Amino acid sequence: MGLARLTPAVATYARTRDRGRIKAASVRVFLKGVPRTELEADASAFCEQAWDRFMRPDALACWDDWGRRGAHRVIVTASPEITIAPFAARLGADALLGTTLVMDADDRVTGRFSSANCRAAEKVRRLRTAYGRNIRLTAAYGDTSGDTEMLAIADHKGFREFTGRPAKARG
Repeated sequence: MGLARLTPAVATYARTRDRGRIKAASVRVFLKGVPRTELEADASAFCEQAWDRFMRPDALACWDDWGRRGAHRVIVTASPEITIAPFAARLGADALLGTTLVMDADDRVTGRFSSANCRAAEKVRRLRTAYGRNIRLTAAYGDTSGDTEMLAIADHKGFREFTGRPAKARG
């Protein structure tokens, strides 16, 4: 039923290719009214269930190597921060920058974002807000067109660099 309610947003996306707009519509349809505690619990459960199917061993090795070298490791994502937070915590990320959902007075999802969808130029804007206007990244990794601007401010541009198959995908 929720998919049927997304029909107008899907039709608009087919014309505009505005990912932020279709994501906002999806949040309104599927998450509006969900209590923060429930969404956090669901995100944690999903992280536990999906970890071995999602995490590429070469990406994890690279992440760990940067950590051993003392790098400040930041996840910058278009996904809602609240849904990525369990992954960031398990990875030991120093920071998480993503799309932030607005909560109402009862701490339930309103269906709105507190700022722009964190993709493309918005990723760089968020990094500059957090770390200063002249930020230069030692390395950045991404796998979608929404990572292009962030990769442009990095010395090492890791685009679709990780190819190792997740543990469960190999089984």
